[in-house]
Amino acid sequence: MDYDVFNGDADGILSLVQMRLADPREDAVLVTGRKRDVKLLSRVPAGEGDRVTVLDIAMRSNTDDLNRILADGAEVVYFDHHNPGDIPDHPNLDATINTAGEICTAVLVDQRLKGAYRGWAVAAAYGDNFPAMAERLANGTDLPLSILRELGEMVNYNGYGGSEADLHYHPADLYNSMAGFETPMAFLAAKPDVIETLTEGYHNDFDLADQSKVVFASDDCEARVLPDAAGSRRVSGMFGNQLAQDNPNRAHAILTEQEGGFLVSIRAPISKRAGADTLALQFETGGGRAAAAGINHLPESDLDRFIEAFRTSF
Repeated sequence: MDYDVFNGDADGILSLVQMRLADPREDAVLVTGRKRDVKLLSRVPAGEGDRVTVLDIAMRSNTDDLNRILADGAEVVYFDHHNPGDIPDHPNLDATINTAGEICTAVLVDQRLKGAYRGWAVAAAYGDNFPAMAERLANGTDLPLSILRELGEMVNYNGYGGSEADLHYHPADLYNSMAGFETPMAFLAAKPDVIETLTEGYHNDFDLADQSKVVFASDDCEARVLPDAAGSRRVSGMFGNQLAQDNPNRAHAILTEQEGGFLVSIRAPISKRAGADTLALQFETGGGRAAAAGINHLPESDLDRFIEAFRTSF
């Protein structure tokens, strides 16, 4: 049995598109969810003779299940760029982990595949808020960068939400709509309605986020609060990405109200791309990578502690 385990954002989905173009596994079981649904290996009952591919899922959040799967005899290929914690030393684990400030999983896959499906990697880099890296990848090609940027950003936008009910498309369905297309351009030509739906939703949600309340601001960092609404949850990460691009020397925190507290997206300054994961890991449900991280539930009683930690971190 094959299992494809992937983050429901652009980086995870477009990494898998590349992997399965290079090595089709049509009967693979897809295991995914919204972007913050990261403990996905708990859903994988793999054992002797099974193959598990894991893409853009933090290893430190799945260590126990990864060790279980390896002990039960499955082979695991793992690509990621989040803080991994301790990487198991096991002969059945092929792990490519790179936590550099400017890297994403789809680019690690692109490197393994020697650029065979470069357009998908460029779109993923845009979606993961690495436009400079996307442009470097595309150097010397005739790839349509504006089109790939919109694709990557809209696929990434779709992954955010407090629950799968918030999403326009379930990530497995979004992957299936793209799977098998050699290039993003072929996909867009065949299924333009997918991106049209996401683009319309994104602009509606972004207009609401742009009216959000600033609760802390300095030259170095800014924190905003969005109301408890599906649109807020969908756009919070992309809103943070846009603020980071507009203010590259400033860190940003987007806090979306939820029952009893907040859902938090953290963006380190683009000029440094470091510290977001360190800040998030100070809180119980925090995790992520150096450039961008989050907290799944920040209790309202911890708001002042978070703001102080945010201020001192950046």
